[in-house]
Amino acid sequence: MSRPIETLLVANRGEIAVRIFRTARSLGIKTVAIASEPDSDAPHAKAADRCLVIGPGPAAQSYLDQDKVLAAAKSAGADAIHPGYGFLSENAAFAHRVVEEGFLFVGPPADAIAAMGDKATSKQLMPEAGVPCIPGYEGESQDEAIFAQEAQRIGYPVMVKASAGGGGKGMRIVQHPDDLSEAVARARSEAETSFGNGRLLIEKAMTEARHVEVQVFADQSGHTVHLGERDCSLQRRHQKVIEEAPSPAVSADLRERMGRAAIEAAKAVNYVGAGTVEFLLAADGAFYFLEMNTRLQVEHPVTEEITGLDLVALQIRVAQGLPLGFEQSDLRLSGHAIEARLYAEAPEDGFLPQAGHVKLWKAPHTARADAGIETGGMVSPHYDPMLAKIIAYGSTRDEARRRLITALEESALLGVRTNRSFLLDLLKGEAFSKGDALTTTIDNSDPPVASQPDNETVCLGAVLLHLDRRDEALNSARAIASPLLGWQGGANLPSPYGLVVAGDIVRTTVTAQGSGFAVVVGDQSHHVEISERTPRSVRATINAAPITASYLCDGTDVLLSTANGTFTLTDDYQRQARAEDAEGSGRISAPMHGIMTEVVVEVGQIVAKDEKLAILEAMKMQHELTAPVAGTVTEITATAGTQIGAGDTLIVIEPKEET
Repeated sequence: MSRPIETLLVANRGEIAVRIFRTARSLGIKTVAIASEPDSDAPHAKAADRCLVIGPGPAAQSYLDQDKVLAAAKSAGADAIHPGYGFLSENAAFAHRVVEEGFLFVGPPADAIAAMGDKATSKQLMPEAGVPCIPGYEGESQDEAIFAQEAQRIGYPVMVKASAGGGGKGMRIVQHPDDLSEAVARARSEAETSFGNGRLLIEKAMTEARHVEVQVFADQSGHTVHLGERDCSLQRRHQKVIEEAPSPAVSADLRERMGRAAIEAAKAVNYVGAGTVEFLLAADGAFYFLEMNTRLQVEHPVTEEITGLDLVALQIRVAQGLPLGFEQSDLRLSGHAIEARLYAEAPEDGFLPQAGHVKLWKAPHTARADAGIETGGMVSPHYDPMLAKIIAYGSTRDEARRRLITALEESALLGVRTNRSFLLDLLKGEAFSKGDALTTTIDNSDPPVASQPDNETVCLGAVLLHLDRRDEALNSARAIASPLLGWQGGANLPSPYGLVVAGDIVRTTVTAQGSGFAVVVGDQSHHVEISERTPRSVRATINAAPITASYLCDGTDVLLSTANGTFTLTDDYQRQARAEDAEGSGRISAPMHGIMTEVVVEVGQIVAKDEKLAILEAMKMQHELTAPVAGTVTEITATAGTQIGAGDTLIVIEPKEET
């Protein structure tokens, strides 16, 4: 018997909440958002018909607080709750409570979440369903000695993994027995923080494989289908970066076999709704069960693009008790789709998560963008650093790839560092272009290097600063007759700028010249013509070559986003002080906003260079802080549990005098 949904509460935030609201409202369903206090004016809070603020920034006190979420649903008169992904989406106890308290849960039954959401339990069930599994240990004992014994039996390298949750959290690859203890401790700590469950398992690490997952859907009558596969092999430390559908490595025959195995896996736990069965695909075509995500996946849009289905609409349909409405034989895969995840992180600085104000967000016009950010918003240190997903479709794989490159080049996020240039490098790189990417491709590649602005970019930045200051001067001046604007009683004089490029100050001059500008960068001259300029975008030619950019003038800075990168050019010979040179300074500052979870040294302690000092947690990941020099700890300003701001001094070491 079907039960219609009139009001839907989404127990999530960011782009996935915005995306669910979009479909719900198209179906005539009223929508309710929940938000933490810092998120009270976030895009997802404004995308719903109503928003209830349920607690402070830390997720444990807001989005992960089941009592607060359910109280909000009751207060808003919701019929149903959609958990999105992350947070409570794979929490069996929450799914059970939702149903017990009279709501529809837009997700699988609690028993299925419990069985499949726990990797150890699911790996014990799969052989009985005829699904091949990777050798490993999923036993009840969490004793470190047992882990060491089982790892030796399996054979190194091994993977230590959180039994609950996903998204790359609580995972460590271990190459040598001596590293197992530390990996177990770090993985367990991350798992407890992210999922409230520190149980771990161990499995054989397959280093030359692809990550291929199959989307399954089942209705309440048990009718189960698969919607083809997605290739998610481009990962960094087990966190997906670029996904595509279909996989370039999967033939029609292999698709049929993997799809059948995924369906059997879902049926083994009486699955209902959207789920994803993840496999590792070996070079010889053999595939092995990895885990099942009992929720909507981040990368679901690529499946939508090649099937023409709205997966959120299907979730809502199934949750109301309605049949899927189609058979496996009805499914047709058409074309190719690729998705890139835009993260607030600094690839050239070890992919450190970033936080701060979004000074400008510009979505591409040529591709789908699922985003949870907006100009003027805030990237919080409390949550996952993924900000948006850019999805491109094409009739062929290469067409989709080229369209995604174009879409990323025309998108812009200023104010917070992102991985946009890194994504472009991956899409243009040989491994992905040829369809040869493996799960180890990124981790085995050279670390990203920060791109520097070329002379043309410096030219454009100087002209934009020049125009901004001219506009500011005119706006603050007394009224000037139009015929006199820009007039002067002699030759045009050059305006000097000292622009910081790669740590050096480049002397630059801008001189009005006819309809354009003569710009000298160092000892090179250029001619710049501005064809179109708004407060946020510009089209120009530099030495007759076209250039387009998004930009923002902010005091002494001009922030530029071009096809070649995102840059900040500062007109200031007194650059703001940064941390002292790491090779000679003993001052350790926080590289990002976060929470200090552990300090392992004390004042007066003598430490060696690169010795572990503390653990900082940010964006659900733990980051080890080490000593930049050998010496004596003279000051510690933060203790475990302290909230830290980016740039805060945490520990001071008096360097050891060299003899």
